[in-house]
Amino acid sequence: MSGWTSAREILCVRLDGLGDLLMTTPAFRALVRDRPDRRLTLLASRPAAEAAALLPEVTSTIVYDAPWMKGRPPGDRPGVDLALVEELRRHAFDAAVVFTVNTQSALPAALLCHLAGIPLRLAHARENVYGLITDRVPESEGGIATRHEVRRQLDLVRHVGCVPDDEHLSLRVPPRASRRLHATLGRIGIDRSRPWAVIHPGASAPSRRYPPESFADVARSLVLDHGWQVVFTGSGDDEVRLADRVRRLAGIESPSLAGRLDLGGLAALLALAPIFLTNNTGPMHVAAAVGTPVVALYALTNPQHTPWRVPNRVLSRDVPCRWCLRSICPQGHHLCLRGVAPQQVVGAVLELAQEVASAPVPGPLATPAPVSSEVAP
Repeated sequence: MSGWTSAREILCVRLDGLGDLLMTTPAFRALVRDRPDRRLTLLASRPAAEAAALLPEVTSTIVYDAPWMKGRPPGDRPGVDLALVEELRRHAFDAAVVFTVNTQSALPAALLCHLAGIPLRLAHARENVYGLITDRVPESEGGIATRHEVRRQLDLVRHVGCVPDDEHLSLRVPPRASRRLHATLGRIGIDRSRPWAVIHPGASAPSRRYPPESFADVARSLVLDHGWQVVFTGSGDDEVRLADRVRRLAGIESPSLAGRLDLGGLAALLALAPIFLTNNTGPMHVAAAVGTPVVALYALTNPQHTPWRVPNRVLSRDVPCRWCLRSICPQGHHLCLRGVAPQQVVGAVLELAQEVASAPVPGPLATPAPVSSEVAP
């Protein structure tokens, strides 16, 4: 831990997606707790960089598409990596923290930090790192992680004496976006005095998507059988088409904001929503960061990304091939999600809404530990 107490300029390396970045925010808070002079610079992937401006703990951001991560454009571009080393060197960081999921190696990022002359380098590692990582936390998990991703990163920074004053996720809702969303909800006909929910049917990985037909059944039942209102969300052309398909299949009046919101707008919408129904995807963690109760259709690809510190219901069907860590179902049956009946999802939404109504939760600072439920086979 020697040297970390006086470290003022810290590089935080988190090169994967939006959800992973948000699940690291409690660790960011731990790094700056009681240190108003400490500055965190985030080294982030392009897909996650939009969130950086909404993270209160982060001072500045450097965008980097790492060649060892998904999403790097094709072609050998070592000049980009060498230029990054020089940029990091110019910043003269006192220390670097490399945040990884348990299946990733911290060594490529640690090498960049070493070449940039950053004297302190903290990371999980299962390899013999010798001098490459100055503060190594042995990788305690095998192929399947057992700790929640938030806990993993908190354990990492605790190694150098940093603990947060609270463990909720961070995301600042832009006031302008909040004002716009109040007006937008009125324009699309949402009456906030009546029950309503936001439904997000997309996910980056096919293995984590509940079937569109089942989402449609859920939406139809909520609206026609229970008098709820639903609003659909999504990002990118594929998710806009998916939201439209679910709405057509449902055959009900249901507004869509898919493709119409940036991240700040999505955060503002979810901060107002009573319930968020979603797959395991980045927006699920946006909802947790703004304190919104979540019903998660949670594919059993990995166990450590469930909603954090908000009231929730986590729905799946147990299968022998659980924790496959795959983006496409290797068995082809997708039963961990297809096995969840739409009426069970509707029941979870109604149950969670009743729970929240009877015991209001004011926000993420005061939220209890997650409440999860699994659909039996």
